[in-house]
Amino acid sequence: MSLFASAADAAYALVRPIIHATDGEAAHNLTLSALQPLPRARSALTSPVLATELAGLHFPNPVGLAPGFDKDARVAHAMPHFGFGFVEVGTLTPLPQDGNPRPRLFRLVEDGAVINRMGFNNGGQAKAAERIACLLRHGLPVPLGINIGANKDSANRIADYAKGTTAMAPLADYLTVNISSPNTPGLRALQDRGALEALLDGVAAAQPEGGAKPVFLKVAPDLEPADIDDIVAVALGKGLAAVIVSNTTVTRPALVSRHAAEAGGLSGAPLAKLSLERVRDFHVASGGKVPLVAAGGIASAEQAWERIRAGASLVQIYSAMVYAGPGLAARIAQGLEKLAVRDGFARVADAVGVGE
Repeated sequence: MSLFASAADAAYALVRPIIHATDGEAAHNLTLSALQPLPRARSALTSPVLATELAGLHFPNPVGLAPGFDKDARVAHAMPHFGFGFVEVGTLTPLPQDGNPRPRLFRLVEDGAVINRMGFNNGGQAKAAERIACLLRHGLPVPLGINIGANKDSANRIADYAKGTTAMAPLADYLTVNISSPNTPGLRALQDRGALEALLDGVAAAQPEGGAKPVFLKVAPDLEPADIDDIVAVALGKGLAAVIVSNTTVTRPALVSRHAAEAGGLSGAPLAKLSLERVRDFHVASGGKVPLVAAGGIASAEQAWERIRAGASLVQIYSAMVYAGPGLAARIAQGLEKLAVRDGFARVADAVGVGE
């Protein structure tokens, strides 16, 4: 584990009681403020066992930072210090927006979970583009994904995704089209086959000529088998680079926290089983032909390994860090290396989709 990750974990263990006594969103903003002055990472945690190729990109290791943590690309420069093999910023909308009223972020400590109804709060794509351009001038040792969305009051959401593609594709290693947040009314309707085809056509038309970037699609875990079949058919037909499975859930498994009834998307430990099932569903439905990125409820190397064996090429984490600390990515990556060797694989990538 890197010195940054180890030191950060030690510091987090000391201040966690204070952080958890603070409003969740305020604590998150304080975390970003603390990370922003860190020096730019010049290297990434990697090894021949961990290195992964996907969509023509080289990932030093398969553990990424999920979007939502760094919405406005303020700390992407520092995140490889903590073991991340790739970083995804956003969700970014064409125009700045405040998001939903506060409070809108809740820790469910007893459940190891988080509920959020943030509503794509961000400073807009133009400001983020300035930060990312500066970051790229200095270099980043891991792939950078940019997650794009539509403004809540947009009259033409497909046009918003096209605008996002035009603005952010030149800066991204890959783009993520996020149509699965439960906190923007009507957004998940874009997962319907006809709407999805039209959306991806709009995104493709907005790609820079001669420099199109890989497109990932982020889907909800709350899908029926017919929905999965339709999304797979569209993914194959439109040449999507990957599907990210999954976003937060609007379902409520057995929860004990006092915040269990809050509206919004649930993430963290209670999402693990549902998200794993969806990874398996997408892998089976596509016959392994659609690359998958697993997100939701991953808090250990064993859980990440389970997703990889179920069909995921990469994994992403966020909510688990609220409870396990900032060094979690490094611990998962190093644990994956040990698990691959234990199970007789020369590379983690060789275990994608092999089953239990």
